[in-house]
Amino acid sequence: MATLLYRLGRFSFRRRGRIAAVWLLLLILLGVGAATLMGPTSDKFSMPGTESQRALDDLDRQFPQAGGATGTIVVAAPEGGKLDPAAVAPVVKEASRIDGVTAAMDPFQTGSVSQDGRYALIQVQFDKAADEVTDEQKSAYEAVGADVEGLRIEHGGEVMGGEVEVGSTEALGVLVAAVVLVITFGSLVAAGMTLLNALIGVAVGMAGLFSLTSVIELTSTAPILALMLGLAVGIDYSLFITSRYRQYLAEGLQPEEAAGRATGTAGSAVVFAGATVVIALVGLSVVGIPFLSVMGLAAAGTVAVAVLVALTLLPAFLSFAGKKVLPRKQRHTGGHTGGHTGENGTSAEGFGFTWGRLVTKLRVPLLVVGILGLGALTLPAQDMRMALPDAGTAAEGSPAREAYDLTSEGFGEGFNGRLIAVVNGEDAQSTGAAAEKATALIKATDGILAVAPPQLNEQGTTALLAIIPEAGPTAAATEDAVHDIRDRVADIEGADVALTGATALGIDVSKKLADALPVYLLLVVGLSILLLMLVFRSILVPLKAALGFLLTVGATFGITVAIFQEGHLAGLVGVDTPGPLVSFLPILLIGILFGLAMDYEVFLVSRMREDFVHGADPQAAMVSGMGHNARVVTAAALIMTSVFGGFVLMDDPIIKSIGFALAVGVVIDAFVVRMALVPAVMSLLGRAAWWLPKPVDKALPDLDIEGEKLNRQLAAETRDKAPVSV
Repeated sequence: MATLLYRLGRFSFRRRGRIAAVWLLLLILLGVGAATLMGPTSDKFSMPGTESQRALDDLDRQFPQAGGATGTIVVAAPEGGKLDPAAVAPVVKEASRIDGVTAAMDPFQTGSVSQDGRYALIQVQFDKAADEVTDEQKSAYEAVGADVEGLRIEHGGEVMGGEVEVGSTEALGVLVAAVVLVITFGSLVAAGMTLLNALIGVAVGMAGLFSLTSVIELTSTAPILALMLGLAVGIDYSLFITSRYRQYLAEGLQPEEAAGRATGTAGSAVVFAGATVVIALVGLSVVGIPFLSVMGLAAAGTVAVAVLVALTLLPAFLSFAGKKVLPRKQRHTGGHTGGHTGENGTSAEGFGFTWGRLVTKLRVPLLVVGILGLGALTLPAQDMRMALPDAGTAAEGSPAREAYDLTSEGFGEGFNGRLIAVVNGEDAQSTGAAAEKATALIKATDGILAVAPPQLNEQGTTALLAIIPEAGPTAAATEDAVHDIRDRVADIEGADVALTGATALGIDVSKKLADALPVYLLLVVGLSILLLMLVFRSILVPLKAALGFLLTVGATFGITVAIFQEGHLAGLVGVDTPGPLVSFLPILLIGILFGLAMDYEVFLVSRMREDFVHGADPQAAMVSGMGHNARVVTAAALIMTSVFGGFVLMDDPIIKSIGFALAVGVVIDAFVVRMALVPAVMSLLGRAAWWLPKPVDKALPDLDIEGEKLNRQLAAETRDKAPVSV
């Protein structure tokens, strides 16, 4: 591996113009493809094999007129007043005239008026799904009632869902990353080149992703996740290789040779670090939820592109930059410092060496304090609740949130989380009897406010029951009511009764994810441990890495629950209304964090392995690994945290929670687990850390990640070229 990447690095260095031209041409072609082929993203959640999805499919078949998106216009009279039907009628008429609206229901005819007569709900039915409703139709819907005076009018419903837009807040993360790069390298050229390389990789990956939206259905959160990860790992991978290149320059190597060796050694670590992230993301496909599979595959694609760019385009950029990647004062000395060099290109030992020696002395106290501290942070996770997001957690002041709050004020929160029971029978008689029985059983369920009379399709074989719970869609009482209803109607004979709605969907997706989690963990962790065995040729190092990850993910869940669910310090991250975590956050977080955690494991421990293989004793190898890579791992973690942190500033609650959890997870894993607990364990294990049974050693292919074979080959070539004395 190291030899192959060494040749690739030197080739890219020598052919810098061609390599840069290829990537530029690819970016242009994919950019044109994205501009011409890009289709709309979707917010549709599909959960095949669940009861709620079965009910939705039945509705599409039996009630096609109700298959499109719905909107709810909330009308309120001034405090102390009552609504006049004549004043509401023009609003209903205006809504019915919107292109694509099949019906707008007069609340005085449907009974959707509050008991005090002050509030009313106008139900609006579109002929297309929410992701197919055009921006013009949405704008017209939001403008309904704008000219009406004396009434408060808010617009809600699923039609209000829109694409998540990337704005200036995410650019703050990139700006912080740029500052960290400048401080780390002490060179604007090195910082700018590293950042530019990563941005090109992200641009290529995102352009390719959007080019595919014409043939695949992409959820609105998938591009954001791909952008988030592509930026973070792209900068980190380029940083790691550039740092090693600077080290080789400082040791006196010529730029081309330095680029080749940096790509061969640090590049090997990048390949396997990227592979663990890709495995974790692709593994999301085993869950069996289409939108989650698309999110994982989209992000995996951008990570793979980031690896390719780091291995090919970066050496070409290094060729253009030459020794300008070094601080100005070192360029005139040829970069050679004459002494020990660290990743920052200086001869003095940095903090990493001091920290490594300190860890050796305090390894037991560090392990005890670290494990107990992370364990304490994990405690809130035991109360974690999961649900699908609703408008009640949207940003205050947003149209969806205003409509949600006004509906709750006039009718109660349950009207924001209506449930639907779909009754399917063999004939009209059995369906009607089953619907009546189901209505009676549901009305008698605790937590249910009302059940509307059954609506039958033309054949009379399918009935629809609209159910209003007492509490909101994410409330525990509504979840209990869903479970009770399903238990009560399960024994109805002559028909099948399936329950759906926001709460039911959330329960079903959470259960499906919980069932898939053991399989996912076994697949992802198993493959990654096998991969790390190939990298480190050790059994204990991969196991230690996996156990350290458990501490990371537990503490991350605990902190996220404490802030987003329980509301502690919620205002600091812009959480207006605490509530359950989005259902797919745990498995998504586990997958991404595991891949990123293995990134830092590979970056840090690969140097320890490299020095150990080249003859250093285990303790010295550990200190050397920390000394050489502590600075670059610290910079990489700060960059990744800043990139993820930029997404915390977004209003969308899903993206905000994902960005926060990833940022916190990176901080915990990089600075507590990898920089403190890992070296403490390595020091404690000593030579045993690199133990591998001989049969396993023979069975595993030697990929030469640490570059031992490469060094022998280069040494032999040097001897062959040396003049022979006579």
